[in-house]
Amino acid sequence: MTHFKSEFLHTLSERGFIHQISDPEGLDKKFSTEIVTGYIGYDPTAASLHVGHLMQIMMLHWMQKTGHRPIALMGGGTGMIGDPSFKDEARKLLTVEGIGANIEGIKQKFSNFLDFDRAENPAIMANNADWLLDLGYIAFLRDVGRHFSVNRMLSFDSVKLRLDREQSLSFLEFNYMILQAYDFVELNQRYGCTLQMGGSDQWGNIVNGLDLGHRMLDTQFYALTSPLLTTASGQKMGKTANGAVWLNADALSVYDFWQYWRNTEDADVERFLKLFTTLPLDEIARVVGGVATDINEAKKVLATEVTALVHGRSAAEEAAATAIAVFEAGQLDLSLPTIQIGWSALRGGLGILAATVTAGLAASNGEARRHIQAGALRVNDETVTDEKMSLGEAQVLSEGVIKLSIGKKRHVLLKPV
Repeated sequence: MTHFKSEFLHTLSERGFIHQISDPEGLDKKFSTEIVTGYIGYDPTAASLHVGHLMQIMMLHWMQKTGHRPIALMGGGTGMIGDPSFKDEARKLLTVEGIGANIEGIKQKFSNFLDFDRAENPAIMANNADWLLDLGYIAFLRDVGRHFSVNRMLSFDSVKLRLDREQSLSFLEFNYMILQAYDFVELNQRYGCTLQMGGSDQWGNIVNGLDLGHRMLDTQFYALTSPLLTTASGQKMGKTANGAVWLNADALSVYDFWQYWRNTEDADVERFLKLFTTLPLDEIARVVGGVATDINEAKKVLATEVTALVHGRSAAEEAAATAIAVFEAGQLDLSLPTIQIGWSALRGGLGILAATVTAGLAASNGEARRHIQAGALRVNDETVTDEKMSLGEAQVLSEGVIKLSIGKKRHVLLKPV
């Protein structure tokens, strides 16, 4: 591990964020001697970011915490094209209205990690639509396009993979890397930005911007990437059998978010504490070392600390208390994820398969049926054995809800209204 003198790179290195740096010594010196402005871009493909984005958000957080200026760049312009990197086919094009709505959803979480109002080195929220949408095509080709070699662009793994598989790569997508590279130039001219960060799969796109900056502005630019993160079992971070682990509470309940981290594999706990919390390293060592005989206690710390960063301390502690009440004390906790259903549906008899799908505990009747056959589905903590069972008023508990469960850790309340 390289020994860095600057606080920012030293922090990232110690906590496991660094995969590759274009000029380690030069960037370390820059961070040691001046306030550095750096950015990470986010294309608005959905109305919420997910856990897979959290590592980069934490990098921006540490950048500001160590005295530098981070930029969160919304891809309002590039989002109209879509990043083709390592995709099997072209993304569906989003409408202008859809992109705008997604950006508003994404913005919600950044204020939990970055301070946009502080007097010194305030964070910046930018949108590349501000400069990309008004570009003149001919002028852009003359001033920017001439700096790009098609031969070199075809050699990037993200493009080469599609071509080797004889999969279509549209001219629209091919232009994505040029526009993303231009973002770096524009951010330098507007804010003095000299660093772009991202995941290691973005290295080619980031280096394009670095090279373009050298050619157009004769300025030293830097690139820094984080490793692609997988769990100890090789699963991609941020994805589960039930879909993405979203950061916004309207896309995934705080309880389910907490539970995702509580279910972390044993081998990942210490690594995730370093990456996804702000706990000091000596405190992390104490948490992990002090529960050597019960790693579950460390998992609870991880779940609560990450949830506190994303959703706030109060919501995190409420989710932790709910989990303890449900799993350890065997109580019914009304703060569990709740789905409203109509009384009329219950009075007519709501089939257990349909109820399980409505609760989000199964994607289809077939999956719900398999849960029953495996003995995994319970209603009010009683195992369901008959797939033809119907829920009615008799199943409504005194608290006014019906509790559906899959296994020990997935619970949803159905609330008749």
